[in-house]
Amino acid sequence: MLFNSLIFLIFLPCVFTLYWLLDPKWRNVFLLGASYYFYFSYNPWFLLLLTGTSALDFYVARLISVSDKPARRKALLAFSISCNIGVLFIFKYFVFFYNTFVPLLTSHYSVLTTLIIPAGLSFYTFQSISYTIDVYRGKYKADDSLSDFLLYVSFFPHMVAGPIVRYNSLMPQLKVAQHFRRIDWEAFAKLTIWGYFKKMVIADNLSSIVTPVFNDVGHYSGSTLLFAGFLFVVQVYADFSGYSDIATGVAKLFGIDLSLNWRRPLFSKSLHEFWTRNHISITTWFRDYLYIGLGGNRVSYPRWLLNIFLVFLISGLWHGANLTFVIWGSMHGLVFIIETVALRRFPGFKAPKLIGWAYLMAFHTLSLIAFRALSVQDLGYIYKQIFTGFHPGFMLTELMQVSNLFFLTVCILLIILMFLKEANEEYAFLNKAKGFDSVYKPAFFIAALAGIFLLGNFNANQFIYFQF
Repeated sequence: MLFNSLIFLIFLPCVFTLYWLLDPKWRNVFLLGASYYFYFSYNPWFLLLLTGTSALDFYVARLISVSDKPARRKALLAFSISCNIGVLFIFKYFVFFYNTFVPLLTSHYSVLTTLIIPAGLSFYTFQSISYTIDVYRGKYKADDSLSDFLLYVSFFPHMVAGPIVRYNSLMPQLKVAQHFRRIDWEAFAKLTIWGYFKKMVIADNLSSIVTPVFNDVGHYSGSTLLFAGFLFVVQVYADFSGYSDIATGVAKLFGIDLSLNWRRPLFSKSLHEFWTRNHISITTWFRDYLYIGLGGNRVSYPRWLLNIFLVFLISGLWHGANLTFVIWGSMHGLVFIIETVALRRFPGFKAPKLIGWAYLMAFHTLSLIAFRALSVQDLGYIYKQIFTGFHPGFMLTELMQVSNLFFLTVCILLIILMFLKEANEEYAFLNKAKGFDSVYKPAFFIAALAGIFLLGNFNANQFIYFQF
């Protein structure tokens, strides 16, 4: 079930109404059932996988919590992590590794096709793993009921594409009786309207330009490919942050506050700053559970830099079983290390903001082309065209083969609108204007709501990060 599907517009009011009509002691059980139905609608068999891995982590965490033997606790943790990573490997990476390495060992093999990846597998797996590790580290006692824990993992607004919510953020909210009068209706309306606008009006319309270009890169010059790369930067941000906005807004209908996941990353002036603003829940997950697990910065200087690179390399592979994602993660790891070394060598240096922003956007666009390219061969061709076949005069003509001038103009105006809104959030240059909160802000969201119906793509396009 997609947020941008008709069935969700029926599902949500029904769940909301029944939730608040029920006695508080039954609300979590009902919400768990609703969340499981939400996931069941994708693929009934994958619900068994979700329930099985969640229940396994619940009981393993309990055994860790009551054990006072370090070796037993460590073995239980290793078992839990191995099971979760094993599930990820089978569904997400087995085909990739088989097709990559088996041909090196034997000429007698058959190419496998991609398995169907359960929606949100990486997200709910990582959330469950974080709980087991935190129990092992002594941060929490595993004294929750099974139903509360299953709801913590599967709460439907965030389960499929995040944000990855920590135990100490979500579980306390699930354990208290919520009150209908405390629903933040304004936050719900603003978050969901803007989230749907970003997804259905900006991201899905940009997709109709980006997808044809990347599906047939051999027919375009470097300037067109680079421009399509920039459009994909905006598309993936609008798509994923749009999902997070909708999820956060919908959660407020049940009195739940989800953690912040995006903080205007496209206004960053360095890669370091970018990764404090972009997809915050997964960035902090890799920091707390992988980077620290590798030793963090409590190791020798060369090993510290290696740890940084490994985190980015693995995060690239987390995004997808393709060498292009490995290249994307490696690019970010190398540039992040270069920035780290430069900051240590010149601690007082600070680039002008405009130059820092231009550098970040240029690198982000070039690196995200690797994220979007269909193959390493396509990626090599794209980079070759950008650096040796850059013909700006061809760009408009080539883009007109994909779409008409009016549609292209509307898309550019939508991108400008998004940047202007976020620029105001970043610098608050309109917030002090008379009537801003009482007139202009409500008018903007009413116009955005109208824009969804006038310009939105109602084909129920899947969110980009569902595949992760």
